[in-house]
Amino acid sequence: MTTEPLTTCLWFDGQAEEAANHYVSIFKDSKLGHVHHVGEGGPGEPGSVLTVEFEVNGQKFVGLNGGPLFKFNESVSFQIRCADQAEVDYYWDRLTEGGQDSECGWLKDKFGLSWQVVPTELLEMVSDSDSAKAARVTQAMLATHGKFDIAALRAAYTGA
Repeated sequence: MTTEPLTTCLWFDGQAEEAANHYVSIFKDSKLGHVHHVGEGGPGEPGSVLTVEFEVNGQKFVGLNGGPLFKFNESVSFQIRCADQAEVDYYWDRLTEGGQDSECGWLKDKFGLSWQVVPTELLEMVSDSDSAKAARVTQAMLATHGKFDIAALRAAYTGA
């Protein structure tokens, strides 16, 4: 194996370039890479986009226009750790445009890809050595539909 980091390949049904542009527009420190087009002999329509390389916060991706055979599901998701409510709101709002929210800070974007938008503070609270605090915030987390409200999580954590 080379010393190159792993690259995540995302299978799309014709929207790889649109998805790459969408993700690069949302995340800071992101960039588009090479766009590979279908040549004569296929697969697909000659000249159409086959793959798009892009990078999001140092993570390399390849978007593949593989057709309708496979769909994304919740068994794979990308976790975005957020420093504060403003970051939670930003990523949540941008990624749910055309998508849908779910339970416990999870969402599906308009391409069907699952994301978890998680305040780093929550990760610290649920692992607190005070089991009562950790239990309260865990219950609040599990009861959340949609995006996390850090103030509500803090209130559960402190017992307020």
